[in-house]
Amino acid sequence: MADVKKRDFRILVINPGSTSTKVGVFEGERALMEKTVDHDAATLSTFAGVSEQMPYRMETIMSALAEAGIDPNTMDAFVGRGGGLMPVEGGTYEVNDTLLDHARRGANGVQHPAQLGPQIAHELAQAAGKPAFVVNPPDTDELCDLARMTGVKGVYRHVHLHALNLKETAIRHAASMGRRYEELDLVVCHVGGGISVSAHHLGRMVDGYDIVGGEGMMAPTRCGGLPVAEVLNLIDAGRTTTELRRMCMKTGGFVDLLGTSDAREVQSRAAAGDAAARRAWDALLYQLTKAICAMAGALGGHVDGILLGGGMAHSAELVDHVRQTCDWVAPVTAYPGEFELEAMAAGARRVLSGEERPKTYTGVPVFQGFDD
Repeated sequence: MADVKKRDFRILVINPGSTSTKVGVFEGERALMEKTVDHDAATLSTFAGVSEQMPYRMETIMSALAEAGIDPNTMDAFVGRGGGLMPVEGGTYEVNDTLLDHARRGANGVQHPAQLGPQIAHELAQAAGKPAFVVNPPDTDELCDLARMTGVKGVYRHVHLHALNLKETAIRHAASMGRRYEELDLVVCHVGGGISVSAHHLGRMVDGYDIVGGEGMMAPTRCGGLPVAEVLNLIDAGRTTTELRRMCMKTGGFVDLLGTSDAREVQSRAAAGDAAARRAWDALLYQLTKAICAMAGALGGHVDGILLGGGMAHSAELVDHVRQTCDWVAPVTAYPGEFELEAMAAGARRVLSGEERPKTYTGVPVFQGFDD
C-alpha cells in the first residue's frame, strides 16, 4: 500500500461549461495542463440538447490534448463534472451504467453542460481501460433533517450549491491548520456569478441555500430570496413562471438591477458615484453577511472558520467587509478563485491511493421524505 500512495497518479479532468470546457491534466498535485477549450456558440445552438453536443465537444477536447502533447492513454483515471444526477451525499463516485444514463438524460430535471462531464470521462476511460469518476457533484445533498423542513406539508428544501469548490476549499483550509476536514465546523462561501453559503459540520455540508431555486442572497446573475407574495404579484402582473425561473439563475441580481453581471463593473460604477450601483453592491454585501451569520447559527454558534472562495473573493472590499462584520463569529480566510479542476483530481487521487473508498451511484435520492 505504501508504494501505491507514493505514486504520482496522472489524472485527466473535464469540466464543461456553457460555451467552453475546462480541461486539466494532473500528475500528483502538479498541473501538467490547464486549458479552457472554447466552443463555437453558433455550433452549440444547432444541437437539440446538451448530450447531443458530445461528439463536437469530444473532438475539440481531443484536439487540445494533442496540441499539448498529452496522450489520454497514459492516464490512471478520468474525472468529469457530474451534472444531471440525483441528490447524493458527497464523495467520489465511479461512473457506472446508472450514473451514465442519468447524466445523459439529466435525471434531476436540470439541463446543464456539466452532464457531459461523466460522458466524456467515461468514453476516454473506456478507450484507456482505466476508471472514470465524479467528485462531489452539483446535487450533493448532506442536509440535516431540520434544514429540509418548511412550513408547508410535503414541501421540503433542497439545495444546489458549488459543492465541489466549497468542499475543496474546506479540505485545503483544514490541511493548512494541520487538521482534517472531518474535525471542523466551518462556514464556507463561493462568491462568484452565483453565491453559495454553506454550513459544514465535521465533514458534511449540513445546510446551505438553494441558489438554483431562488434562495439566499442575491448574486450578479441571481435574484436571491424574494417574498412569496411579491412573486405572486409579479405573476398576476403578467410575468411568466419561465421568466421568474430565469431570474433565479441567469437574469436576476445585478443583471436585472443594473444590466450587467460583471461585479467589477458594479464596484467601479459605485466608486464613481453611481447611486444605483452603490445600493446594489452594498445590498449584496449586507445579504452575504446575513447569510454567513445564519449558517453560523445552523452550526450552533461553534465555528472554526469562515472561508471565502470564488472569483469575487479577489475583491478586497468584499473580503474586508466580511471580516469587519463577521470576524466576531470566527476568523475569516480568503481563498480567491476556484479549485474545481484540482478538487476533481484530488478526489480521484484519494481513491487511487486507497485513502478513500469510491462510492456507488444508485440513482436513489438521499432524501425520500419523512415517514410520519
